[in-house]
Amino acid sequence: MTNISKAPRTQGQAERIYHQLKQDIFDFRLLPGDHFSESEIAARMGASRTPVRQALYALEQEGYVAVQPRSGWQVKHIDFDYLESLYDLRVVLELEAVKRLCALPPDSQPAILLALKTFWTDSAPLPDGQEVARYDEQFHMDLVMAAGNPEMARVHRDVTEKIRIVRRMDFTKTPRVEATYAEHGAILQAIMARETEEAQNRLQQHIAQSQKEVRTITLHTLHQARQQKL
Repeated sequence: MTNISKAPRTQGQAERIYHQLKQDIFDFRLLPGDHFSESEIAARMGASRTPVRQALYALEQEGYVAVQPRSGWQVKHIDFDYLESLYDLRVVLELEAVKRLCALPPDSQPAILLALKTFWTDSAPLPDGQEVARYDEQFHMDLVMAAGNPEMARVHRDVTEKIRIVRRMDFTKTPRVEATYAEHGAILQAIMARETEEAQNRLQQHIAQSQKEVRTITLHTLHQARQQKL
C-alpha cells in the first residue's frame, strides 16, 4: 500500500478507509465511472475528511481513482489495454519462474511445491469460488517466490494486485473453478517431473484461458452491477 503518514490515530483511520474503498472497488460496490465526494465517504465511514483524503490520495497513486476538478472523485474506468500489458508481464515472470523450478535437481522438491500439491491435488475442492480465487492468486505468487528471486516476486506481487479487480471474476462460474484445480494440478505435476516445456505450456494455456474468461465476465458483471444500482 502507498505510504500513509500522519498522526497514529489518523493513519489508522486512513488505512481502514483505504482498504474498505479498495474492497468496494474490487466488489463493484463502487463501479468504474462512479463519482463521489470526500464528504460522502467521510459520512459513510464515520470519519473526518482528513483520513478520507489520505486514503483517496493513496488509491489515486495506485490508479484506482482520480480527482475531478469541481466534481470530487471518480472511480477510474477499467483500461483493458493496460490490463492486457500486465497479463503479458505476468506471463513472462511466471514462465521464467517455472523454468527455474524445473532446473532444480530432480531429487530436490521445494517445500512450497509439496504444499501446493497437497492443496490442489490431494485435498477436496473448496465450494466457494471467491475463496478459490484467493488461493489461485496465492498459487501463482508461490510459484514465483519459490523460484528464489525476491525482486521478481515483488514485481509479480504488484502485477497481481493491479489485475485483481478483474481476475477474481474468473471464479464466478463453476466450470472455471473446477478447471482451475485440474490445470494447477497439471502444472505442478510437470514442474515436479522437471518437464520444462510441458510445465510452461500448461501454465501459458491456463493464464490465457483465464484472461479470456475474465474480459467477458467482467463486462457482463459491470452491466449487471450498473443495472442493479439504477
